[in-house]
Amino acid sequence: MKSVLMASGAVAFASRFAIKSAHALENVSVIVVGAGIAGLGAANLLRKHGATVTVLEAKDHTGGRLLTDWSMGAPFEVGAGWIHGPSSDNPTKQLADAVNARYAVTDDENAVFFDINGYEYDEDEVERIVDAWEGVLEHIDGTYEVNDPRSLLQAIKDYRPAYLDDPGIMWAFSAFTEFSKGGAIEKLSAPLFNWDEAFDGADVVVTSGYDEILNPLKEGLDIKLSHVVSAIDYSADEGVVITTDQGTFEADYCICSVPLGVLKANNIQFTPELPGSYRDSIENLGFGSVTKLALKFEEPFWDIETQYFGITTEPKGRWNYWLSYRTFSDENILLGLSVGDYALTADRMTDAEMVEDALDVLRTVWEDDVTEPIDVLATHWATDPFTLGAYAFPRPGNRKSDFDDLGEPISDRLILAGEHTIFDYAGTTHGAFMTGLRAAEYIIDEEG
Repeated sequence: MKSVLMASGAVAFASRFAIKSAHALENVSVIVVGAGIAGLGAANLLRKHGATVTVLEAKDHTGGRLLTDWSMGAPFEVGAGWIHGPSSDNPTKQLADAVNARYAVTDDENAVFFDINGYEYDEDEVERIVDAWEGVLEHIDGTYEVNDPRSLLQAIKDYRPAYLDDPGIMWAFSAFTEFSKGGAIEKLSAPLFNWDEAFDGADVVVTSGYDEILNPLKEGLDIKLSHVVSAIDYSADEGVVITTDQGTFEADYCICSVPLGVLKANNIQFTPELPGSYRDSIENLGFGSVTKLALKFEEPFWDIETQYFGITTEPKGRWNYWLSYRTFSDENILLGLSVGDYALTADRMTDAEMVEDALDVLRTVWEDDVTEPIDVLATHWATDPFTLGAYAFPRPGNRKSDFDDLGEPISDRLILAGEHTIFDYAGTTHGAFMTGLRAAEYIIDEEG
């Protein structure tokens, strides 16, 4: 399926399929659990084929981990913040182009980095740190077998043990790798964390608001918000029964696109229980968090021409990367990021505790120039009961199939979807969207 989507472009594929057979499923009913980009993508394609589709969403809004907050005057992306690899082949970029979204390229080279004491690294030191980080990645890519059970931390230790005591190098592994993958280097699989796929192009933020790309997908759908699913019964010879806190729903098929964290917590009772291989993958896959904190100030105290500020911090992952909104908006906003295991700590802070913790980091660099913010927005993905984390990552001992096999249909009428069901594009909006189309295509083929 993935090769078909990649060859034609996911949106173009969906549109062509819909036009080809717009009424093929007019006697078929489908319940989609979850109104994130995977669920909406599936529901939209099925509706275009004539299916009766009901989307059940636990939250009081659509989008799942794709949500834009405009209360600061510029888009604060509560969940997904970038379109990664925004080439014409990227399905998310295609969705964004379809609504005439506006973009700003985020330039990784437009960055300044500071040591643990708040002093700026010179160019030679930055080059040394980046070369060391890239050297480890190249060593793993060139020497590790796919089934090697080591963590990334162990791989660093085995290759260059001195790196573990080098604050600058460990900052790079945190700010770059832990942020990208959503998991701590202690928990990331050494061979798998960097073996996924990516589209071409420098990452962009959507300055017109990321979640607007969902509007065409929602058109004409029956979406029931604040419906918390507690059970999915697919035991009958035909059809499924979905139990929520607001009633029971029946259909021919169910596509379950809830986050991996919800599956890990067993918050949905499946009858019969999911097959053993699915339960094993759900238990064994990693699911971490990235904490975002947007601080709006009356006046900037930082260089507004610089896009990124990296700050070496202890513990590892503590507010170590900052994005300046002034490089793409008029708002004096710094977006701070906590990653790795520290994100799990930050998610459990109150907003006030989080702000004080982050300001303490900023003051190591700008000292008394750091003022009190006039507005604050924060995320807490690990404690959100309907997500329980941000995105999936491969742990030591995982296989690519632990992701991909989760997307295989169960008893011909239950299909799991979401970014955790596609190894090559796990942790991305385009990956999630592609799995929604894949699930919908299975039903289309079954009923074809």
